[in-house]
Amino acid sequence: MTESKKNVTIEDVINIMKKHNRKSNTKKILKAYEFAYNAHKEQKRESGEPYIIHPVNVAAILANLELDDDTICAALLHDVIEDTSVTREDISKEFGEEVTELIDGVTKLKSLTYTDKEEQQMENYRKMFLAMGKDARVILIKLADRLHNMRTLNYVTEGKQIRKAKETMDIYAPLANRLGIYSLKWELEDLAFRYLYPEEYMKIVEGLSEKRQERLAFLDVITDNIKKHLKAQRISFEIQSRAKHLYSIYRKMQRDHCGLESIYDLFAIRVIVNTVKDCYTVLGIVHDLYTPMSGRFKDYIAVPKANMYQSIHTTLIGTKGVPFEVQIRTWDMHRIAEFGIAAHWAYKEANKEKKSNVIVKEDKLAWLRETLEWQKDTQDPEEFMKALKTELFEDEVYVFTPRGDIKVLPKGAIPIDFAYAIHEQIGHKMVGAKINGKMRPIITPLENGDIVEIITSDTTKGPSRDWLKIVKSSTAKTRIQQWFKKADREKNIVKGRELLEKEIKRIGIPQEDLMKAEWIQLVLQRYKFDTIEDMYSSIGFGAITVGKIISRLLAEYRKIHKEVDIEEKIEALNKMPKNKISSTNNGIIVKGIDNCLVKLAKCCNPLPGDEIVGYITKGRGVSVHRADCTNINELISEESRLIDVEWYQNDSISYNVDIEIYATDRRGLLSDIVKELGNRNIKLTGVNSKVIKKEIALTEVKLEVNNLEELNKTIKALREIESVYEVSRKK
Repeated sequence: MTESKKNVTIEDVINIMKKHNRKSNTKKILKAYEFAYNAHKEQKRESGEPYIIHPVNVAAILANLELDDDTICAALLHDVIEDTSVTREDISKEFGEEVTELIDGVTKLKSLTYTDKEEQQMENYRKMFLAMGKDARVILIKLADRLHNMRTLNYVTEGKQIRKAKETMDIYAPLANRLGIYSLKWELEDLAFRYLYPEEYMKIVEGLSEKRQERLAFLDVITDNIKKHLKAQRISFEIQSRAKHLYSIYRKMQRDHCGLESIYDLFAIRVIVNTVKDCYTVLGIVHDLYTPMSGRFKDYIAVPKANMYQSIHTTLIGTKGVPFEVQIRTWDMHRIAEFGIAAHWAYKEANKEKKSNVIVKEDKLAWLRETLEWQKDTQDPEEFMKALKTELFEDEVYVFTPRGDIKVLPKGAIPIDFAYAIHEQIGHKMVGAKINGKMRPIITPLENGDIVEIITSDTTKGPSRDWLKIVKSSTAKTRIQQWFKKADREKNIVKGRELLEKEIKRIGIPQEDLMKAEWIQLVLQRYKFDTIEDMYSSIGFGAITVGKIISRLLAEYRKIHKEVDIEEKIEALNKMPKNKISSTNNGIIVKGIDNCLVKLAKCCNPLPGDEIVGYITKGRGVSVHRADCTNINELISEESRLIDVEWYQNDSISYNVDIEIYATDRRGLLSDIVKELGNRNIKLTGVNSKVIKKEIALTEVKLEVNNLEELNKTIKALREIESVYEVSRKK
């Protein structure tokens, strides 16, 4: 069971640093600690503990990865710019530009305005990965920061727990995997699993505890047998028992549709030796001792993973037919498996004065640099995140050139991806492909071990725009987009201008009122365009949507338009007699304002019978919320904008409402739900049904009803349907 680790002290951090580097600058680290301590001294964590505990624990995680002094200083100071009055200049003056750049890379953006929270979050990711492209230590600090926050997640609200756990599972754990830092990856996954699927997590924990001794005894017998034979061959070795991680067990149970009792390789044996030759000698010995399982052998020494991981994996049949796994690697491979890219950084630092020692010749962040290159032409942060997640996927295919060179591509990659992985001109001139010596369509998915030969022609007109929809790698997308960007710039400018003008005409605002020069300049700065032609070209090219541009312009437009009218209405409202009322066409009486626009808030969809509150918006009339709506709590501070509203009876008006139906999944469930709504003459405007956990179905339906009483009767009827155990109104 993954548990919160004990808090460490700055003395612990110093001791860890000295253990792997006697020349560590402890004076500078202590100075960073004192600086952070003073900056955070008035702040507390959610647990009530002093805030300084967090950066010290982050520093300790990185010290155990054997990172350098500047990284440890940056870890201790990583929140001071974001959360205190300390400025970037203050840090640069005290600790130098290198430490400052690292802190700046993990500091969230604050100065810009965004159309929504999702855009802001994606821009924060983009900023972080841009910094990581320059210096990998940025992401190592961020991973350590996230790990400690996950260890202490029990102190925050359930909603935040789920949100942080999902983000960890979607972004940070795959990133740790992509960088080869398995010591962080496994813990991040298990902690996220604990909060996303608490019931399944506890079942696995309890199941492992029940038969732990039995499995350990099973491994002891095998370990002793292997030790005896390795000693006879005079091989220097160490054997470790390795428990399968909880989330890994869960994924296997989901994949194979089986219970915990059907998974026997919950524990594995790892053999660590001195040389590659010894690895293959050990492999021969264990294969002589036990029967290998067909199809369960992987040689990552001969073909390393893209994240630098190297090891031999083989699954064998033990006594009584019980399978178990053996991993075989050298000490260098083991260190890289635990520390990933951090191991290479630590080696580089330790040998930076020795010109002959360079452990990494190739660029281990090439995949990231390709994604960042692509994002230069993709101003839409959502598209950037899609590309990034593709690159973070664990599944890859290993494909060979006719000369035997290996190319690592995302799973699902096609020969077009392969062509661009070789060279952009090969991709541009591609007309066909041979896979394993046979001509195949260029959209054929590639498999591990395929030998691919690209057929080119100097007479081809270049890539097809349709290729952008089918290629998987950022490399291919980057090269194809760059080709079209250069080839069709003038056409894209005309098309982009037409699309923007058409959208402005559709929303009904005069173009001269929305396309003010100063607002256009803000858009150009926000999305990093040099000229308005670049903006038009990107719209026409599809690198950014018209909606993004319009949203930014409207944000400026709303700051000045109708704002004066609203303020005048608020002031007049305070002087009006309380008995003056105005009714609207959606069943709402607004006290004190005539002929104003009234909208029912979509976040809570109020119905006649609900207690309601009105809020005078900036430029969009009065928004009506349920009194228990979570969003209205955020508006209480602006009390002068709250206004009394009430329902008046009008049975001819219907209202939208969303409800959630939880049930044990079965055949015909959705049909019975729709049939019941039809029997009650309830108009169904939308439905979405999905299995959220094993055998648990969630059906979300959008209805039109006249009032709260009709909704309550409908909910009661739906609860009577077979296998339905909960029906509730969506909040």
